Amino acid sequence: MVEPKADSMSSAVMGTYNRFPLSLVKGRGCWVWDDQNRRHLDAVAGIATCTLGHSDRILRRALSRQLKTLQHVSNLYKIPEQEQLAQWLVANSCADSVFFCNSGAEANEAAIKLARKHGHKRRGIERPVIITAAASFHGRTLAAVSATGQPRYHQGFEPMVEGFEFFPYNDGDAFEQLLMQLEENGPKVAAVLIEPLQGEGGVNPGDPAVMQRIRRLCSERDILLIFDEVQVGMGRTGTLWGYQQLGVTPDALTLAKGLGGGHVIGALLVSQHADVFEPGDHASTFGGNPFACRAGLTVASELLRRDLLKNVQARGAQLNQGLNNLVERYPDHLAGSRGWGLLQGLVLRDSCEFSAADVVKAALEEQLLLVPAGAAVVRMVPPLVIGPREIQTLLTRLDRALQQLM
Repeated sequence: MVEPKADSMSSAVMGTYNRFPLSLVKGRGCWVWDDQNRRHLDAVAGIATCTLGHSDRILRRALSRQLKTLQHVSNLYKIPEQEQLAQWLVANSCADSVFFCNSGAEANEAAIKLARKHGHKRRGIERPVIITAAASFHGRTLAAVSATGQPRYHQGFEPMVEGFEFFPYNDGDAFEQLLMQLEENGPKVAAVLIEPLQGEGGVNPGDPAVMQRIRRLCSERDILLIFDEVQVGMGRTGTLWGYQQLGVTPDALTLAKGLGGGHVIGALLVSQHADVFEPGDHASTFGGNPFACRAGLTVASELLRRDLLKNVQARGAQLNQGLNNLVERYPDHLAGSRGWGLLQGLVLRDSCEFSAADVVKAALEEQLLLVPAGAAVVRMVPPLVIGPREIQTLLTRLDRALQQLM
């Protein structure tokens, strides 16, 4: 028997997170319970992941049945559940084919590889460049973090992967100027990778006019427009996809988070003309296995069966109105609110003496789970099944948290 180490009471988990002093042990719907049996309203949902809430009855049954049949096989063989989920995604989006993986970062890695091959094959570029936005977030792997326009995520991991250039989000003039500068002596840009709404960057919705301008410039030069929909996809904004909020059709989009309803899955969706991958170009051991795809199929089915897009629109409007009421009540501390559907941000004033992290900590004392989006934005991303009473509870507890800090 292995002897316990002297410090065995400390956690064996690596210290890569500053965790809140809360241990969650069970959940149901929009509620979670800690190890002291206290009930918390969850407006984090695994950071926009638990689409159907916690321990959803339909999802439990579907995954239990799947475990009784087949949970994982290699992508060397056809996987019926994968074929079905890909068909649903294609039928309900602008895409023509799907590559499955395990996370948003992996989906963006696949998109980066697709972009580079497109640059080599279609535009004849020796060292392709991908344009992304400042304040963006695309994941934690080395290429995805290199594409992320926030230097704080780069610190300590230099050198970054080459081939990324940044412009200010929602600045069409700056984008066009950067594009013309890069292409002054011939083709150099393979793709634009951008979020329809920046989540980690502060809940910043895209400007439809700017996105449509980017689309036009990309189309003129055969540059791929890739939307990172990891956080906004699968109904969170009140439409199935974020691009539908902007009146823009991308050449490819990346998904994860809400697609699996809390289970591990990611995807790269591509239109036919953008599909330059061939056998051997990319792969994933676990990506698109029967269990993960059954989760995705169940989420997709329930989104439609329960008409959750209408609920997102109604509850999003209710939440937005409530946040605006708080802004009116506390004008010296709150600057406004912004977002789409059930991805909302409460913006603190620059002069505010407390931060978004302070609000999150105060809300925790009120048994409300929130998450920061930068230093000055408090983000709310509850499950898409949240009801009107729960939205009101969220707003009441948030109000009490703000009063604590004031």
